[in-house]
Amino acid sequence: MSGLRAAVFTGIDTPLALETLEAEPPRAGEVAVRVEASGLCHSDLHVLIGEWSERPPMVMGHEGCGVVEAVGEGVSHVAPGDRVVLSWFAHCGECARCGEGRPWICLRSRANESLMADGGTRLRRPGGEAVRSYLAVGSLAERAIVPATGAVAVPQALPADAGALIGCAVATGVGAVLNTAAVRPGQTVVVIGCGGVGLSVVMGAALAEAAAIVAVDLSDEKLRLAAGVGATHTLRAGERADAELAAILPDGPDHVFEAIGLVSTIEWSIRLLPPGGTATLVGMTPEDQRISIDPLPFTSGGRTLLGCTYGSCVPERDFPRLAELHLAGRLPIDRLISERIALDGVNRAFERMRAGDGARRVVVF
Repeated sequence: MSGLRAAVFTGIDTPLALETLEAEPPRAGEVAVRVEASGLCHSDLHVLIGEWSERPPMVMGHEGCGVVEAVGEGVSHVAPGDRVVLSWFAHCGECARCGEGRPWICLRSRANESLMADGGTRLRRPGGEAVRSYLAVGSLAERAIVPATGAVAVPQALPADAGALIGCAVATGVGAVLNTAAVRPGQTVVVIGCGGVGLSVVMGAALAEAAAIVAVDLSDEKLRLAAGVGATHTLRAGERADAELAAILPDGPDHVFEAIGLVSTIEWSIRLLPPGGTATLVGMTPEDQRISIDPLPFTSGGRTLLGCTYGSCVPERDFPRLAELHLAGRLPIDRLISERIALDGVNRAFERMRAGDGARRVVVF
């Protein structure tokens, strides 16, 4: 056993506890990673405020980058010293979906249970109590033990803070555009919500060479960020938004991306679609939400509604590509980072997230 400091979820609306835990060595098919940076994601906040059901104790964080310390038996794709980005949906590689090349909907992953492939966890409190790692990552800790498919090698030159965001926000947002919706050059895009994922959607639309990229948010600060990463137009949400959007795109958008996860904005994204348009739902809602859809416009107008998880991402393929794009200056991930903090500042950072302040905060170890 080796010790590590971690931010532990102990109950709803309770500050994360900074605890010293014990970690087992990696078993067969597992990798031990020294975490260098971890992004703070709204998915973590869903857990902390009780919008998603989880049981404590659990180390939070799932958006991480670090250096391999050790590998278990049978692991050959990474070695000690490699820089890796952590995937929060470690896939099995053997089920029907993985065989189809769609690991983002793997049928056998235990990640959504925050468990390793064998149903266990590798972290313990000093008294022996098991502690799960959120989404089998637990990146808000000095060290993480992850399934082998959850550690993807990237160039050593990649900054750890950018690598952490590739692990969730960037892969999700850019992938939603390039993989899920397959936006074509010259098409028009509306992005509703300009947090870390929404800004990544904007960057993805710029990479796709969309003719118009309209970013929508309530925050002037986030709209300025959107303009800085590729939005051709920015629009403040409100009563005049529909008319202003119609002035920008008289024929309506080819694609609308909802990147917040609210019933009202999801329904709005659908209403914005012209015949032939596609709405892609990227934002994650609280549990047990319902939206209202009139199906007739979908059949009569050939509209499309897509659900997107993890940007339809193949981590082994997409993480290195995103890293190279960042290193080449084509994917300005660093502009998403509103603040770099120490682990001690994690609770204040989640409070700022809950208030809607800034894009992404990153814990740097």
